[in-house]
Amino acid sequence: MSLRRAARRAAALLSLLAAAGAAQAGSPAFCGLGPQLSAAQQDQLLQFAALIKQQLDASGHEVALIARSGLDLDRFGLRYSHAGISLKASANGPWSVRQLYYACDESRPRLYDQGIAGFVMGNDRPDTGHVSMVLLPAAAGAQLQAAALDNPRALSLLAATYSANAYPFSQRYQNCNQWVAELMALAWAPLAGERSAGLRARAQHWLQAQGYAPQPVDVGSHALMFAGPFIPWVHFDDHPQDDVLSLQLKVSLPTTLEAFVRQQVPGAQRLELCHDGAQAVLRRGWQPMGPGCQAAPGDTVFRLD
Repeated sequence: MSLRRAARRAAALLSLLAAAGAAQAGSPAFCGLGPQLSAAQQDQLLQFAALIKQQLDASGHEVALIARSGLDLDRFGLRYSHAGISLKASANGPWSVRQLYYACDESRPRLYDQGIAGFVMGNDRPDTGHVSMVLLPAAAGAQLQAAALDNPRALSLLAATYSANAYPFSQRYQNCNQWVAELMALAWAPLAGERSAGLRARAQHWLQAQGYAPQPVDVGSHALMFAGPFIPWVHFDDHPQDDVLSLQLKVSLPTTLEAFVRQQVPGAQRLELCHDGAQAVLRRGWQPMGPGCQAAPGDTVFRLD
């Protein structure tokens, strides 16, 4: 199979992944084309956002890795597509999410602080959704917060060109989750004296040495793959050619970030919340929820008005 044909087959999924980190005028929706929310849907999402903030406040922690479901990627075995760092001390408001997004009007990546309500509204299925939070112990959380709020250093990790399917060990492009991974390296690796020109390379080298290993995404088993490859936020020339030809692309996703934090930070705790319009379910622990938003033994159920 030619490289061009492989790219054509993969483009549709990757354009969906791109929407998780694309924004127009500060909106998390896919270049400003998100779903129109009814008043009832907005109210339910605001209740869900308030519940997330309540759980974060009650945790006693200051920093969390947070991820949300954004697009319907169930057919690809993916639930979470977009992650950021939720900071209680954010100047934008308690627990705002510092994240990378793709500014469609500028055709470039930006850093953006967004409240929890806006964060959860970046879902193309407003009647259902999931949010995962990994709470960081004090020392590791303070280091990550310092890195996230050090604007010159955080911006020095920002690539010039966004790619939804950026290869994790190339500096040519970057996606939203890869910026978070490199921010973790900035916080937890001995990179304090590194010049900005080489910071991303050093961060990626440290991640790789510590076992950061995104699992391949199978982008070739669905008819949805037959879409044009000429999408400004999807690129293939940073990936190993064998990966592209086999349609198995390694891309940073929230599940990889969570696994890395669990490995690197003893004492990290995970919360997962879902809603289906009528209720919200809270799960504590590293066992992910199953399909839908159904409570299992030990989960807590909250009614949504």
